[in-house]
Amino acid sequence: MAGSIPLNPSPVPPVTRSHGANRAITEAPWVKWSLIGLASLVLLWLLILPLVIVLMEALKQGWGVYIAALTEPDAWSALRLTLLVAAITVPLNTIFGVAAAWLITKFQFKGKGLLITLIDLPFSISPVVGGLIFVLVFGSNGWFGPWLSEHDIKIIFALPGIVIATLFITFPFVARELIPLMEDQGTREEEAAVTLGASGWRIFWSVTLPNIKWGLLYGIILCNARAMGEFGAVSVVSGHIRGETNTLPLHVEILYNEYQFSASFAVASLLLILALATLLLKSWLGHKAISEKG
Repeated sequence: MAGSIPLNPSPVPPVTRSHGANRAITEAPWVKWSLIGLASLVLLWLLILPLVIVLMEALKQGWGVYIAALTEPDAWSALRLTLLVAAITVPLNTIFGVAAAWLITKFQFKGKGLLITLIDLPFSISPVVGGLIFVLVFGSNGWFGPWLSEHDIKIIFALPGIVIATLFITFPFVARELIPLMEDQGTREEEAAVTLGASGWRIFWSVTLPNIKWGLLYGIILCNARAMGEFGAVSVVSGHIRGETNTLPLHVEILYNEYQFSASFAVASLLLILALATLLLKSWLGHKAISEKG
């Protein structure tokens, strides 16, 4: 019958991948194990071995020396200052990072590219140069130095200078973590909330913040880790006043330069513990975010 469909149509040949595509996906076993072994050796040499050496050197002269180095007044002062600087800078950078990410991803305005460039500026400038900039601005011979001296305001070689330098070094972390995330999410949910009559704050707390909470926490953790471990910029503006303006990294340097190797490694192990705690918290947040999406 004309135009009728044949009862036994010819089978459609299956779609096959080219030999080159299969080879690109499935490499020889020796290639896979060679890459795994090379990556493991690099990880062992650059990360694990230095951490083990720090702990071994810290305990080389026994637990008594180790505990004495950590309970020394200067060490406690350095620990308190480190935590205080982190407690000040991390919330401020969190507020700035959220505001900057909200502005960049939700609005169009002139100078947007310049703002993004300025956020990335601390990544491209050496921390030592960043600290020197603040010395030239707030130092006794700087732009505002005479005025600050007249009003008995001390910034350089004091807590405010350390906080300012740490703020400069760490402020990109929260913003840079949130900007790609918020760009990927788009503005549809916020626009829907606007059509329903929600205010700006209501939109932020009820729509935006729940969507970015894991990225925000991740950025806060990175910011906190950098704030506690910053050395270059803080070294320039602190003045290395023992017991007053030394953070933990600076205290480690002073002890090492004085040939108190066990004490310096003991204090360094304290920074190591803080870093490992930060890493574990970061991994936990990553698993939580993945499980929530799943």
